[in-house]
Amino acid sequence: MTEPARVPVLNIANVLTMSRLVLVPVFLYLLFAEDGRQFWWRLGAFGVFAVASVTDHVDGNLARKLGLITDFGKIADPIADKALTGAALVGLSLLGELPWWVTVVIAVRELGVTLLRFWVIRHGVIPASRGGKAKTLVQIVAIGLYLLPLPAYLEPLAQVTMGAAVVLTVVTGVDYVIRAVRLRARGKRAVAGA
Repeated sequence: MTEPARVPVLNIANVLTMSRLVLVPVFLYLLFAEDGRQFWWRLGAFGVFAVASVTDHVDGNLARKLGLITDFGKIADPIADKALTGAALVGLSLLGELPWWVTVVIAVRELGVTLLRFWVIRHGVIPASRGGKAKTLVQIVAIGLYLLPLPAYLEPLAQVTMGAAVVLTVVTGVDYVIRAVRLRARGKRAVAGA
């Protein structure tokens, strides 16, 4: 029997993931330029955020389609996602455009889910749910709306979208806790029964 081909760490999916990490400081520079209030700088920050967000979707699809899944990618991809989203939320809060409680709720959920993954890792992996994917999409859209230099009459759209993102963040976080506890309990029963 032949051994499966080893996937190189340096592949297109991982390069896209790393480019997302590299774009985080570029994004922050553009966001804070001219006190974060100048139209063209904000448009630039939005553009970098949008490109980085698209690479998140593309790198995962490429990795699965081309068989480029690596341990490095499994670790680096969520780190890159959280770095981008976290930088955007903290940046918007520092500029006084997004309430800190929103940033804290989202950050606590993301950190909590990451810790839960480590807690249950030896019992299995909890796959991303539809709710989790919807949460990510709504968060990206909400952050994008906050980054855009919108006219005042469209600001409620950004607020409502961010409100939906917060609700999805909390609901999917609770769902993840329930699934993690069940997975761990099943794993312990399986060990005890063996």
